[in-house]
Amino acid sequence: MAIEKRYKVIDVVDASKESNDILISGWVRNKRQSKNVAFLSVNDGSTIKNLQVVIDLSKVDIDLIEKINTGTAVSIIGKIVKSQGRDQSFELNAHKIDILGIADPESYPLQPKKHSFEFLRDISHLRSRTNTFGAIFRIRHAIIYAIHNFFNSKGFLNIHTPILTSSDAEGAGEMFKVTTLDIEKKIKNNYKDDFFGKEVNLTVSGQLNAELAALGLSEVYTFGPTFRAENSNTSRHLAEFWMIEPEMAFYDIKDNMDLAEEMLKHLVKYTLDNCKDDLSFLEKAEEDRDKQKPMLERQSLNLTERLKFVCNNTFERLTYSEAFQILKSSKPNKKNKFDFPVNEWGIDFQSEHERYLVEKHFKKPVIIVDYPKKIKAFYMRQNDDNKTVAAMDVLFPIVGEIIGGSQREERYDKLLSRMKEMNISKKQLWWYLETRKFGTVIHSGFGLGLERLVQFVTGMTNIRDVIPFPRSPGNCNF
Repeated sequence: MAIEKRYKVIDVVDASKESNDILISGWVRNKRQSKNVAFLSVNDGSTIKNLQVVIDLSKVDIDLIEKINTGTAVSIIGKIVKSQGRDQSFELNAHKIDILGIADPESYPLQPKKHSFEFLRDISHLRSRTNTFGAIFRIRHAIIYAIHNFFNSKGFLNIHTPILTSSDAEGAGEMFKVTTLDIEKKIKNNYKDDFFGKEVNLTVSGQLNAELAALGLSEVYTFGPTFRAENSNTSRHLAEFWMIEPEMAFYDIKDNMDLAEEMLKHLVKYTLDNCKDDLSFLEKAEEDRDKQKPMLERQSLNLTERLKFVCNNTFERLTYSEAFQILKSSKPNKKNKFDFPVNEWGIDFQSEHERYLVEKHFKKPVIIVDYPKKIKAFYMRQNDDNKTVAAMDVLFPIVGEIIGGSQREERYDKLLSRMKEMNISKKQLWWYLETRKFGTVIHSGFGLGLERLVQFVTGMTNIRDVIPFPRSPGNCNF
């Protein structure tokens, strides 16, 4: 009998009844064999759960079974029956097996044992086959789906903004140059001979272009890769990462904060509702890792509790000045001080300051607004005090800042003045300034780093472990 449909493992492991012959395909995670029967654990990446395949050795080619090892790709036809084992409700009684791709047991690196995350980063081409990274990447997909679903439900338009750009949105200068010039000849600043006839870089943000679209389409969002040539080899930084950047005409800073809070709650709740098995696995794995740490370094809330912490609390909102006073008079630990002292208004808050406000002082997510203008970008709307701008950061437990945003400066003279202060070229950004001359309106937006959110939702401590192929200083493999 011909099998017309290939089933996914996720459709089979949680089956509600026994079945006629079905076809499944996947990779062998483990093989056990006795004199009369063999057991395969098979997974195709659709679920954290493996499918147990039972093989009656009297009914199959023994030589074929001997060739099956961990990592082998197989295609199997059999019947779904109730399992006698403890770890699964149903199993597959196989009567036809094909090997699709062998895996040499001497060289296959993912043998069924524990592997360090550092080791798995070196074999990123294979790590999606592991339980941990299968769970992470399924959750990453769920969050991406929920992002598009959220904005689509609110009438936003998805805008593709350029990856190649001749402007620096943040003014930080940490950009990757793109050129067709012969670098070995070192033709310095001779950009008229280059492909675009000017200096071009990989983008650090789609924001400026998204603003242009919002000032004609009202509500838009970008979702694309961004690049930072920041030589930082920490667990919090990537050279290539994905940003979600909504931009909204007619939104003031309060509207901006409202949207950010609503979106984050939607994304976290969607993950809680739709990724239960993967979250349960990652939570147990985190608890096992925590047991190896000193008591003071262990998480006070487990993974599910941290996610519910976001969904079940109204975000606390306060100004930078109010946060500064709280931090200045706080006693964060036994030494009664932070590693980075809070002693001068205008400092840029560090992760330890942000986490103190969230985890110890307010015990809820926090939104800080009205930051000193000297530590913020040129495009943020200046407040009447001439010291602060209408900027906001959303702070979460563990990761600190999860979103940064602002009301944008819509007034031509104010924007031009600020650009002069910061030595940003009027000639280069003439098009950005021009939008403030032709039908300008208040508008706002923010940026959410996808990897930072996935890191929070999965409980991973290194951001390189929540993107399939991480790029960082000294690492651009695969």
